[in-house]
Amino acid sequence: MESVAFKEWAIVCEALGRGAQNIILRKGGIAEGREGFSFCHQQFFLFPTFFHEQIEKTRLNGVTIPGRREGEIELRFMAKLEIAKWITSSEIAESLEPLHILKPEVVHERFRYDGDSGLHVAFVRIFRVQPVWILRAAKSFGGCRSWVDLPPPVAEFDFQPVLSEAAHETKKKQFLERTKDIVAQPIKPRAAAS
Repeated sequence: MESVAFKEWAIVCEALGRGAQNIILRKGGIAEGREGFSFCHQQFFLFPTFFHEQIEKTRLNGVTIPGRREGEIELRFMAKLEIAKWITSSEIAESLEPLHILKPEVVHERFRYDGDSGLHVAFVRIFRVQPVWILRAAKSFGGCRSWVDLPPPVAEFDFQPVLSEAAHETKKKQFLERTKDIVAQPIKPRAAAS
């Protein structure tokens, strides 16, 4: 497996890790490069990011941001990308609500961000990483970009699916029904950071 991670809000990583969210919605970060954002890896670790406003941007009640280890990053989940699509219909974007935890206004904001109406959406299968991969925080992990190159792992990992096969297929069917008129996007590999 490639040693790469996708930066996402810690609260979203936890929702993915509980099976409460099954898709990733992304427009792209400020530092995505000339070609902009794309889902460019078939498998990747989820890299939790922390800021206090993220809870208010979700439909969750009575939750807290997961704990954070000072000076360290905990990689607890791995994602396998099954389907990636570029959604240009706000109605379709709104119809995906059962598959994520974000408030409608956050989805709308991302959809309209940067003057280009649309949203990258990936349907993913999530796995628990055992043992949890703990990394020292590094300057190279910073910045407003989605993908982070990781050092080679120092241990062998076991990956346990978060959802059963049947539950996962039910969610996948929901995603495909809501996006049936949209062609899946190919994975566009990116060059590793130098």
